[in-house]
Amino acid sequence: MQRQLVTPPDLAGAALTELKAWLAITTARDDAELTRLLAASLATCEAFTGRIALEATYEEMREASTSWQTLDLTPVRAILAVETLASDASRTTLPPTGYLVDITARAEGRFRLAVPVSEKRLVVRYTAGLAADWDLLPADLCHGVLRLAAHHFRAREDDSAKTAPPAAVAALWQPWRRMRLA
Repeated sequence: MQRQLVTPPDLAGAALTELKAWLAITTARDDAELTRLLAASLATCEAFTGRIALEATYEEMREASTSWQTLDLTPVRAILAVETLASDASRTTLPPTGYLVDITARAEGRFRLAVPVSEKRLVVRYTAGLAADWDLLPADLCHGVLRLAAHHFRAREDDSAKTAPPAAVAALWQPWRRMRLA
């Protein structure tokens, strides 16, 4: 299985504005670096919690099967399309009658083919995320992402200060943590 981020969340708007306010930065000189730090901090949050925080679009390559398969990321908001993937990498979008989808009560996305297809691989496009944008993300997740990004921004100035992230970040994210048993 391969997964690819197709449309990342927007961090250059409200999230960047909040981080700059937290750091008392008023110029645009560091915007690119701050946006990258926000993206890295958001990825850390998602790895820690086991959930995608901000809505983004993903594609997963899967085996073509009429058995139910569960997508890797949660919470799934919508399964947008299922495409067959030929050996020459060309894609053909299946009609909605060609597959079945389900989003469980735990926001796990599932899909299966309604009938077998000749290709061996599929690409499933879907959106996942707790919130559609930064302003709708729960405050404790936002605050943890901001604190972690600010920590990394400040640590770049002092090579001897390569300390662990603030424990408060983990405390903010802990209630959202969801782990899967393999």
